[in-house]
Amino acid sequence: MNDVILKVENLSKQYRLGTVGTGTISHDFNRFLAKVRGKEDPYLKIGESNDRSKKGDSEYVWALKDINFEVKRGEVLGIIGKNGAGKSTLLKILSKVTGPTTGAIKSKGRIASLLEVGTGFHPEMTGKENIFLNGAILGMTKKEIAAKLDEIVSFSGCERYIDTPVKRYSSGMKVRLAFAVAAHLEPDILVVDEVLAVGDAEFQKKAIGKMQDISGENGRTVLFVSHNMAAIESLCSRAISLKNGSIKFTGNTNNVVNDYLNDNFFKNRKIEFHDIEYAIGNSNLKIMYAAIENASDKRKNAIIDVNSSINLRLKIINLSKENEIYVGYDLLTTKGEVVFGSGDKFKCKRNALSEIVCHLPPNFLNNNQYQIFIYFHTSNMIELYKNRELLTFEVKDVKREQSYLGKINGLIRPKLKWTINNDQT
Repeated sequence: MNDVILKVENLSKQYRLGTVGTGTISHDFNRFLAKVRGKEDPYLKIGESNDRSKKGDSEYVWALKDINFEVKRGEVLGIIGKNGAGKSTLLKILSKVTGPTTGAIKSKGRIASLLEVGTGFHPEMTGKENIFLNGAILGMTKKEIAAKLDEIVSFSGCERYIDTPVKRYSSGMKVRLAFAVAAHLEPDILVVDEVLAVGDAEFQKKAIGKMQDISGENGRTVLFVSHNMAAIESLCSRAISLKNGSIKFTGNTNNVVNDYLNDNFFKNRKIEFHDIEYAIGNSNLKIMYAAIENASDKRKNAIIDVNSSINLRLKIINLSKENEIYVGYDLLTTKGEVVFGSGDKFKCKRNALSEIVCHLPPNFLNNNQYQIFIYFHTSNMIELYKNRELLTFEVKDVKREQSYLGKINGLIRPKLKWTINNDQT
């Protein structure tokens, strides 16, 4: 493999919808017989790509299909794609959380994974005890962990609570500690999923700096999954984009990011469902309708200009046990920069359709492409559902474009009041 530290060959992962494993004894038996006879698994011949936007005809879905790539020692590889593209499935297979249906992974050295907030933490144990537990899982001796303990605690920023049970930590504290452990115990390959989005901006910057140090000074390899395209571009020398379980594009990071952002599939100003079974959401909440509407122009799909009033309109069904729901969203650029966040609490009748509208004033947003990161919580801020890529839309500055004046600087461009007093002496 020469300088290649990780090689993925013809990797595929198949799931049967609504079940664990194959779901039936007959299917398990058929697979067993095929294996004994030295024949191909009969269920590998069926199945559909993982396109969530279409109703399928098969109960088998390929979460990943024929994935091939190599990663060299010291390289930082970015992995991007929409929700459901197969990113997390790929990382779980690489981290040996689950196995592939077909294909092989060849790697050199120890792999440390940071896939979900608090993964591998025991809630009843203290932060310090969990550091030793995670280190042991990664194959470190107690002496090696102890030598890094002060550095890990300092980097996490959790010194005050290090002897407190992890069950009392916020999600941000958990991800700080989990990243500090994974990054400081010197893995050969560090696998980082979207979890850094939980931390605050200061910690994200510190974490990205640490990953640069890991790959640059120490020659270790990082696989980084994120929706933040600015972070991907700054950290990764190469990237791959996934779409419906397959690799769509691979190569130079800037080229991959630009292809991803310009993909028509990424632009989605409105979604609507007429059957709750197919609506996006989970067991707590379903989104039946979501749209960015030009409130100044009622024509269908009218261009949103910088002078337009904008409505974010949601129609949701509350399936939770809560009567009051916090609805909030972050407005992001398509590269992941946060423009602003907004939210409020609403009385949402259970098992009924509720319509919620947020109004954005004219002369506020700059001409740019944006996406809506929506989230729903209980009144006590317990997460019910979130979707980072609910909608995407574009705001244009038609007048300036026609006059070839170029874009005004900034993420927003509010129309502010100016005054002048010429009677000064």
